[in-house]
Parts: sequence; structure tokens; C-alpha cells
Amino acid sequence: MSLFGKDLTFYTLLEEQADVAKRAAKAFHLLSKDFAGLSEYVSQIDRIEHEGDELTHKVANRIDSTFVTPLDKEDLHALSSSLDDVTDFIQSATARIAIYNLHIARPDMEPLVELLVRITSATAEVVGGLRNLKGRQSMQKTFKTVHELEEEGDQIYLQALATLLNVPSPDPIMVIKWKEIYDSIELAIDKCEDVANIVESVVVKYA
Repeated sequence: MSLFGKDLTFYTLLEEQADVAKRAAKAFHLLSKDFAGLSEYVSQIDRIEHEGDELTHKVANRIDSTFVTPLDKEDLHALSSSLDDVTDFIQSATARIAIYNLHIARPDMEPLVELLVRITSATAEVVGGLRNLKGRQSMQKTFKTVHELEEEGDQIYLQALATLLNVPSPDPIMVIKWKEIYDSIELAIDKCEDVANIVESVVVKYA
């Protein structure tokens, strides 16, 4: 069954939002391995984030202009907002790299961003599953993947912080800069799990 009936607009827009987050994560991953191209990648991610904002506004406008939506408006708003947050946190992390004038990547950043790519890809799959919804069981594997990746991300994040904070005579300013970047990445990862949780809740209610 299709969760949104014959109207493809809602989940098409949501799929586009999920794709925007995935593209931003992939661009960030390239940046993490090539700080020489920092300016180009930051500009690219800024453009992607702007595209995501436009999609978020489209979803909100569509909800407001539709008298009876195919599922709770609160669910639509929450799903769209969480997807937008993923991209926003990615953009926040990359913007800080540029603002803080960082020229060399820490070795523990790339594994965290690589995981971000994997979880945004899994999140896009979760959102795509709404198009041909057959029930919670059919999507359980994808939900599980997102949750497992979020847990793995927690471990990578904590290890990165431990490495950052426990070096001999750390530079306090550099610690603050990198912690903010890691925090933004971790928040983006957490938001991916939020998306999966919302979709799982929707599946339970409407399948």
C-alpha cells in the first residue's frame, strides 16, 4: 500500500530532503579527506543546505494548504524538520571548519564523517520505504541498521573526544574548536535516528 494514497507529493518531497542530507554528508566526507579543497566543499554544502531549506518550506506550505493530510500533520512536520536538521548540522560542522581557519584534519574526524555517510544513506532508504509501505516488519531491517549505526557513531564520537581531550598539554582553543565540530556531526547522526523513529511510529499507526 502507499501511505499517501494517490498523492505522491508529500513523500516525494521527503525523499528529496533525505537525498539532500545524504549529498551533504558525501560532500563532507570528501572534505574530511581533502582540506585543500575546503572552500569549494563548504560552498557546495552551503548550496545543498539552501536547497534543503527550500524543500522544508515546500513541505510546510503543502501541509498548510492541504485541508486533510494523509497522516497527522504533526508527523509530517516532525519528519520534515528532522531531515532538515540533519543537513543543518552538517552545514554547521563544515562552516566551523572554515570559520576556525583549520587547515589540517584530525585523523579521528574522517571515520565519524564516513559513518555519517552510511547513516544518511540508510535514512534515505527508511524514508523511501514510505512509498510502498507494507508494514513495520518489511522495514525492520532498515530501522535496525539506522539504530546500529547511531550506536556505532556514539562510540566513534566518544573515542574522538577522548583522543582530543587526553593529549598531553592540549591547546584549549583547539579543543573547543574541534569539540564543536564533533558535536555537530554527532547531532546530525542523532537526527538520522530521530527520522527512523518517526517513520517507525508512522508505520505502526498507518500500516
